[in-house]
Parts: sequence; C-alpha cells; structure tokens
Amino acid sequence: MKKLFSTFFIALFVFISAQDNESKETANRFFYELTFKPKKDSAKLEKVMTVLDIVKDRSIYRDYTVIGQDSIIKVQVEAMQKSGVFKDLSKSIKMPKFSEKIIKSYPEMKVEYIERIASGFTPLGIAYYETIKFDWKISTDKEKIGSYNAQKATTEFGGRKWTAWFSTDVPFQDGPYKFSGLPGLIVKIEDADKNYSWVLQGNKKVQDWQELSYTEKISGMNLKVNELSREKFEKTFNDFKKDPFATVRPMMTQDVMSKSIPGMDGTVGDMMKKQEKMYKDFFNANDNPIELVKAIKK
Repeated sequence: MKKLFSTFFIALFVFISAQDNESKETANRFFYELTFKPKKDSAKLEKVMTVLDIVKDRSIYRDYTVIGQDSIIKVQVEAMQKSGVFKDLSKSIKMPKFSEKIIKSYPEMKVEYIERIASGFTPLGIAYYETIKFDWKISTDKEKIGSYNAQKATTEFGGRKWTAWFSTDVPFQDGPYKFSGLPGLIVKIEDADKNYSWVLQGNKKVQDWQELSYTEKISGMNLKVNELSREKFEKTFNDFKKDPFATVRPMMTQDVMSKSIPGMDGTVGDMMKKQEKMYKDFFNANDNPIELVKAIKK
C-alpha cells in the first residue's frame, strides 16, 4: 500500500504540473451572494457565495467554496510533497452547496451545464448544451442595488417567475446561473416566491486566471467533458446520485477493502463508506431545484 501511495503522489504532482500549462487569462470576477431555500417544505434559508468569472470569449458561473479554499489546500499538498507523508485532505476541504459549473459562450450565449461524476477512480465531466432565449420585459422602474444604478426586468424561466435588476454601468449582458440577455450586468435576481435570490456583492480583476482551481487539479479533473443530450445527462447524473460508487465497486476486492490507508483512520472500505455518505448527504440536502421544468428550446 505504501508503494501504491508513493506512485499516487508522483502521478499527482506530474498531473498538477501538466495542468499548469493551461492558458492564463485576466478575468472580471463578480461575487454573488445566493440566498436559497434547499427544502421546498421548509422556510429555512441558507446562503452561499457564488462567482461569475468573465473572460474574453465566455463566462463561468459556480459555487465559490472550492475556489476559496485553494491557497489552504495548496499549502497542505506541498507539505505532503515535501514530507512524503499522506494526509487525509477530506478533513480540510469544505463541501460546496452546489456542484454545477455553467459556461456561457460569447456572443451567442450558448449554455454549457457541467457536473462531475466518477468513472472508476477517475472524475468524469458530463455536460448538456442549450441556447436559452429569455423573454425579458424591461420596466421603467429604477432602484439603487448596493452601489449600482439598476433597472427592473421580469421573465419566466424553469417554471418560476423572476424579477431582475440590471445595471448598464457594467457593460456585460450576463448574470448568475444561466441568466443573461439584458443590456447590462444583472446585479440582483430572485424568483417570485424567494426560493432563490442572487445579489451582487462586489467584483475584482483576477490576473493569471485559470478555469480549473487548484483543488480541481489535484482531484484529477480536466477541462474535457462528455457532451450528452439533456435527457441522457439527467439519467446519468441521477444514476450517479443513487450509487456514486457503482463504477468503482466491481474493482474493489475484499482484500483491497480491508487494507489500511497511510495517513488516514480506517480501511479502504471505511473510506468508501464515508465518501458514499458524504455524497448522499450532499445530494439529499436540496430537493428544491432552481428549474422546476426544463427550458423550451427555441
């Protein structure tokens, strides 16, 4: 097992070095605080910071939780590299509230919706594509949202009625999640029942920006994804949520499951049970999706 994990670390750092060849850009990063109701039968609200990174030809929206931990994780991984002693990073990494990544390609604003699943021991990206034509009704109502001069617009999407406030002071026809198409950046948007509400909290320039976070790199992720129809995507992702280790289990003999892991408490089997519970707790935490129904393609 020690030899196995030594080989793992060599492969890990070779992989990170290779991923650092990813082209670097300058991004405009917009921070949106998302207040949401994870359980449809509960009044309890939760909050999470999300980000919209805008670069030359696209934008990337995602939960900020993983990105925000990069510096901490990097220090710990480099310490492991130096000492050669494996450490259980799962105790250090905070789970995000949302796992999807949404890329909008400019100027057509084609949406790519990405999730990660397991294919054996390797993370696999799956995605579906759609072009959404939002039917915005722009009002003459104006309001100050934070430090932004904003104007009101409404639309229906995903089975919910939405009210947005956009600012022409920020010349990006974009917004959080899949929302776009207004003559300025969306600085606030929420549905009529306040299940989901995004409010822009600030922004900054990110020099040497890369799409993959450091944590994604050490997890073995890359930028390639398998394109699926939305129906196939939903079936594949739902199957993964029901049994996250379906593709791994056939490889795990009783002998392997009973092995202890250097730097961790318990056996490989114990680790799998812990990870499986983590996955299921994550997926069961939210039964109130943003989209109640699929968007109609036009």
